[in-house]
Amino acid sequence: MNDLTKKKCVPCEGGAIPFDISEIHKYQKKVDGWEIIKDDDELFKLEKKFNFKNFLESQKFVNEVGKISEIEGHHPDILFGWGYAKINITTHAIKGLSENDFILAAKIDRIFNV
Repeated sequence: MNDLTKKKCVPCEGGAIPFDISEIHKYQKKVDGWEIIKDDDELFKLEKKFNFKNFLESQKFVNEVGKISEIEGHHPDILFGWGYAKINITTHAIKGLSENDFILAAKIDRIFNV
């Protein structure tokens, strides 16, 4: 498959079928260090924690994630504080994971690795 960072998130209003576990694992190999978790409602999400030297670095990273999320039209849940940011990604409209989630994860990794 093509490099996920070269793809664009496609608007999803529901109706699409979320990835099954085999498709999730296939895409998980394309992103670095993202865990597959189930939330309290048994819905799959991508999750990753990023570590930084201080609060300002984590805040700068979160602001960059916000910019790319707006460009992609796909918005993660973000928790951050002194020296860390934790990001959860899922496609709420389909109650699961889609290619969009992995595209956003790959683009977030690209921001972190710059």
